[in-house]
Amino acid sequence: MEGAALVAVGGYGRAELSPGSDLDVWLLHAPKVEVGELADRVWYPIWDADVKLGHAVRTVKESLALAADDLDTATAVLSVRHLAGDRSLSDELATKGRQLWHKRSRRWLAELDRSGIERHDKAGEVAFLLEPDLKNGRGGLRDVHAIGWAGLAGMALHPGDEQAIAEAYEIVLSARVELHRRTGRTSDVLTLEEQDAVAEALGVGDADDLMRALSQAARTIAWISDDLWWRVRSQLEGPTRRKGRAPAHDAPGISLVEGVVSLAPGAEPGNDPCLVLRAAVVAARAEARLSRELLSRLADAAPLPRPWNEEARRLLVELLLAGRPAVAVIETLDQFGLWEPIMPEWAVVRCRPQRNAYHRFTVDHHLLVAASNAAGVADRVERPDLLVVGTLLHDIGKGHPGNHTVVGIELVGEMAPRMGFDAHDTEVLQTMVAEHLLLPDIATRRDLSDDGTIRYVADRVGSLEVLHLLDGLTFADSTATGPAAWGSWKEELVGVLVERVSHVLAGGEVADAIDGGFPTAHQRDLLAQRRRIIETSDDMLVVVSPDRPGLFSRVAGVLSLSGLTVLEAAAYSNDEGMALEQFRVRSGFGDQIPWERVVRDLERALDGRLALEARLAERSKAYRRARRLPGLVTHAEVLVDNALSDDATVIEVRAPDGVGVLWRITRALHDLDLDIRSAKIQTIDTDAVDSFYVRDAQGRKVTDHEHLAEVERALLHSLGRSGES
Repeated sequence: MEGAALVAVGGYGRAELSPGSDLDVWLLHAPKVEVGELADRVWYPIWDADVKLGHAVRTVKESLALAADDLDTATAVLSVRHLAGDRSLSDELATKGRQLWHKRSRRWLAELDRSGIERHDKAGEVAFLLEPDLKNGRGGLRDVHAIGWAGLAGMALHPGDEQAIAEAYEIVLSARVELHRRTGRTSDVLTLEEQDAVAEALGVGDADDLMRALSQAARTIAWISDDLWWRVRSQLEGPTRRKGRAPAHDAPGISLVEGVVSLAPGAEPGNDPCLVLRAAVVAARAEARLSRELLSRLADAAPLPRPWNEEARRLLVELLLAGRPAVAVIETLDQFGLWEPIMPEWAVVRCRPQRNAYHRFTVDHHLLVAASNAAGVADRVERPDLLVVGTLLHDIGKGHPGNHTVVGIELVGEMAPRMGFDAHDTEVLQTMVAEHLLLPDIATRRDLSDDGTIRYVADRVGSLEVLHLLDGLTFADSTATGPAAWGSWKEELVGVLVERVSHVLAGGEVADAIDGGFPTAHQRDLLAQRRRIIETSDDMLVVVSPDRPGLFSRVAGVLSLSGLTVLEAAAYSNDEGMALEQFRVRSGFGDQIPWERVVRDLERALDGRLALEARLAERSKAYRRARRLPGLVTHAEVLVDNALSDDATVIEVRAPDGVGVLWRITRALHDLDLDIRSAKIQTIDTDAVDSFYVRDAQGRKVTDHEHLAEVERALLHSLGRSGES
């Protein structure tokens, strides 16, 4: 039809439509040409086919007017592709649209930069996240589109970047296409459930292979994109506003000008083995960028001596102590093949996914973020150098066959001497790797008022120096892992543990380290009243009652019925037949805890007027939790420790979490006449890791192997039924 044209825009215009993408088409028409009937004939068959349609009917002039003020329309015009009708209209829109884009390039470049930052803040990283947003995340498809739009505004890529971007883009786009095809949905988030199938469809091996390839591709896109937008900002803002001018530096062979680190005149990388690290330190301290020419020249740098000299070791420590800016600098070195010569073991952890709900980053990025977190608390330890290096290496064994901690100890035993650390420092670094989970595990899973617990940690740590290093590593590692790994509760418990162990390592008595705060004086007064008393305050529930079998499990059942997660619990009974139980809880439905309802149900349960088992079964069937990521615990497991406590057997139960799990565990313990002295209840997203200090009916440890076998049998049976309900 003369005077009318159908054009494709967006992904359809670029001829790279994914199965779940919208079909974006515009019907262009000349002024005074009536196209209403034509529009109906085009749109209705598409709607009838149940295809998502993004459509518009406009003249070329109207389209350009919108493109002059609206970024989405302006970028859509840049992708115009003629489909049918009067080609002159399509060509006119494409030509004038590009001219208009170039004319307003400064405005649109600034707008693209701002919107990209906002998009990244919302969607996160494609390269490092467990479930990346392939389109909107940093290093995703939209970043490549933005690079193309910037190119049309006059911002050219460096030689070689275009080919690198094209190859990386193909990997990410292929994954998105298969994701849409698999799910039949428009979501661009590659969930764990779909990763194996997408990998198989693409023929790239398993999900780990897919995610590693995506991570590498996204890192390439992100780095080239960052470099481009840094140049855009420099151009738009002018030299007086660029970062990196002020910090002074004393770095032979290195020049820092206007936020760019370059080679100083006359510098010869082939004669300077420390030049890479020296350049990295300057860039991190000044939050500056390493120039492309420098990165290219550094490939010819002389290798570091073996063992490293004092300058190399000092520079590595200075780089890590720069904190968060060091992450981007090291990843830039890694992008250009300059980090692996410094740390060859990095090749195994690079872009390695950690496909569980506990971790949010790939192994390499986790290690760098953890090291930067450690730099923030370096003033708390006697040896900041060992803190940041030990934190950087604490998971270096991941990706190798076998237990990653054992492998890591062996690797660090080779790496530390190569890096110039003496025998004592090497041993400390190995201890940091070996014990990097000691403090959080003990703090959240063991009774910190038990003498044996404090002695056990003191013996494992050995010195105040190592204890303080592990304390800093615990904070750095946990905060780099994810929300489930750190919080005020865990921070408080770790702090208590470190304080008590510090007292012992400083020469104090174990008994003096434990304040004996449970039961408190007030709680002893409650016990003396010899009647049922229920008290609540903030996140704490205290129950005083005549001692009776199954008291702990009844309270646990009511709390589960109320949607409350138990964090820790303690139990005490006196010679007068009274029992005291204390529970610290967290609500799964907001900050407010419905204590009035909880107390009412608890009274009924203790009086035998509440059908707990039936109610919990009903709640389990009716309650549908949000989609949960796979956890670290894949099956129920029971662990017994008779060495940790002087007067109780420690039973640790690990299982996938669910409604009533704690009630079922404690009821099984009650059925075997085991008395729960204290408990630590830890729920990590999908996993329950619960520890109980128990005694038999005579108040002794459970040491009989047949009895312990029955305990394990009863617990696994109860958890099996829990999974069925």
